[in-house]
Amino acid sequence: MRKLVVLMQSSADGFVGADMPVPWQLWNYVEHWPWDAALRQEFNDTLAAVDTILLSRLMVDDYVAHWTSIAELYPAMPDFAFARHIVEVEKVVLTDTSFVPRSERTRTVRGSLPETMKALKQEPGRNIITFGGVRLVSELLAEGLVDELQLYANPAALGGGESIFRDGARQLTLLGSQSYDCGIVVNRYAPGALL
Repeated sequence: MRKLVVLMQSSADGFVGADMPVPWQLWNYVEHWPWDAALRQEFNDTLAAVDTILLSRLMVDDYVAHWTSIAELYPAMPDFAFARHIVEVEKVVLTDTSFVPRSERTRTVRGSLPETMKALKQEPGRNIITFGGVRLVSELLAEGLVDELQLYANPAALGGGESIFRDGARQLTLLGSQSYDCGIVVNRYAPGALL
């Protein structure tokens, strides 16, 4: 059975979004970013290991359009291999509305979150990854559907902001942690029960 991996950038104090517009992320997904070569390779390797991207209805079209344009701008740049992969793999939107995505290689799946995720995980193929949004990831965590949580902790503290742990305190089992020269620490967890 396939796993669902959540990958999100976070602040050092655990927030995935700031209450006010401040430049807290070390990389805002544009051409020049200060990630070191090892972290760029880790990110590309993580994306290469999946064949399905789960996205929210509110995020899907802008997300796919952005990475399609980046893949076209840098067709041979190794650091942007992940952008080409995003364009090539299937994107899935879980929805309870009659939403029709504009993006190529994107399908919608209707039904309850637990039922649709169980069906997606049982399909053949490699793992599934999602990058958010916050509401979708919060719901996936609350339903116990996340198999691995990867938080790219940026060297910034926000003091408040958006959290993906809206349902309360939760036990996390550390699967691995790796620091990088640029200041980001990638923490991998298996989400557990509410405390």
